Amino acid sequence: MTFAVGYRPMEETSFFDHVQSSIGHIAELYFSWPGQSSGRAAIGASHGYNYFAVQSILEADLRRFHQAGISLDLLFNSNCYGDYALSQHLENQVGSIIEHLCEKVAPVAVVTTTSPAIAFVIKKHFPAVKTRASVNMRIGTIKGMQYLANLFDEYLVQRDYNRDLEHLARLKAWADSEGKKLQILANSGCMRFCSGQTFHDNLVAHGEAIDEIQRMDDFSAHTCWNYLKDQKNWVSILQNTWIRPEDLHQYAALFPVVKLATRMHPFPNLVIQAYINGVWRHNLLDLMEPGYSGAIYPYTFDNTKFPADWFRQVTQCDKNCDTCAYCSHVLEQVLTKLDL
Repeated sequence: MTFAVGYRPMEETSFFDHVQSSIGHIAELYFSWPGQSSGRAAIGASHGYNYFAVQSILEADLRRFHQAGISLDLLFNSNCYGDYALSQHLENQVGSIIEHLCEKVAPVAVVTTTSPAIAFVIKKHFPAVKTRASVNMRIGTIKGMQYLANLFDEYLVQRDYNRDLEHLARLKAWADSEGKKLQILANSGCMRFCSGQTFHDNLVAHGEAIDEIQRMDDFSAHTCWNYLKDQKNWVSILQNTWIRPEDLHQYAALFPVVKLATRMHPFPNLVIQAYINGVWRHNLLDLMEPGYSGAIYPYTFDNTKFPADWFRQVTQCDKNCDTCAYCSHVLEQVLTKLDL
């Protein structure tokens, strides 16, 4: 298995140098363009101030990744493009960025997007570039893939189905029959079937504007962090969609390339190496993005204490967590208080 990893601007070194020890295991680099909203906060801009050096550093890194044989995946995966969602403005903007990259930097192999309109633009103007449906579109069924099969060549599978191997195998069989490709995201910390995801993704999409407006005094926007304030809810972390490094090989026949969330992680190569090696002997939450280490501090999830039947149980259960105590028992095993 190889990995798709997310570009993270580094303060003291290039991202290429930071992950150089993992280069032989990286198939794709996904990245957003400076100043563009995406599924994460925009890079290279803050409160109207543009960090112009970010673009030159990014371009230098992209050239090095391309020269190393790694495909480039450009993200237009904001959850909302507002008034411009169907505009010629957006079409021109997307097109100009791709043209610049292909002519001046390195060819774009894939565009990952949440927008059928942007997928249409790619198909119309850049037929050699593959289109991939973002994981944030939450496409997790054959029907869901069929509806947009004319616009998307590839799909990042809705992460809520990561632990249903039979379902994933059905999706893979359909994709193979239609000439489509699938990926999964292995280390998302997001809550499974999160009822706050759409709200949060929209906040991220409009983050630059939101940061300029006086906020409510006492409202916390993050559903997960609010939920985890109560320790009795910590078991939900175990019931999420992440896959431990030790279990990733179980997916090799389904997904030759696996996506790792690293765009916001403080130590991206640490995450990549853990999944390359298939082992992690520390706090499991430190591999996730978002991670909840701060939410449960001073406790950790000791990854060495998971029971041997963990993977079999969580991939074969009926997912009716409200009537099952298995994860509660596992929590008792793995939850470890730091010796401060």
